[in-house]
Order: sequence, then structure tokens, then C-alpha cells
Amino acid sequence: MNVLGNDWNKAYKKSARVVGDVIGKYHPHGDLAVYYTIVRMAQPFSLRYMLVDGQGNFGSIDGDSAAAMRYTEIRLAKIAHELMA
Repeated sequence: MNVLGNDWNKAYKKSARVVGDVIGKYHPHGDLAVYYTIVRMAQPFSLRYMLVDGQGNFGSIDGDSAAAMRYTEIRLAKIAHELMA
């Protein structure tokens, strides 16, 4: 996401677009594994520090699943940008 310019201070991008770029360039095996990884990094109850800033339904602690990738938008969180600097 950093290479794609999807930084914390820019507009959100559709999750499907980011997943498609990752599949095309780095991981050509399936979109669900990539999307579930992004969802986990956007959930405040999964990681101590959220690495992805998400907009939309990314699930709940009660076990509700996240919305489909076409309904969610993401960008890097500020702390993830600092980790890569």
C-alpha cells in the first residue's frame, strides 16, 4: 500500500482495487487471503495498533464478518507509515 501511494494523509481507496494490485504484483493465489489480512489489520480488537485505516464494515468482536471488499475503503494508518519510514 505504501508503494501504491495509499498513505494516511490521502483519500481512501476501494479495498477491491488494493487487493487487485497486490494479487497482480505480489501474491497471485487468491483474493480472500489478501482481503482477510487487510481486514484483520483494520480491526481495533485484533491488533494493538491498527496498521490499516478502514472505512466501512470490518466486522465486530462478536464474530460478525466484514463486508465484501467492494463496500469497504482503506488506506495506511499513520503508525504504519511511521514504521516504514
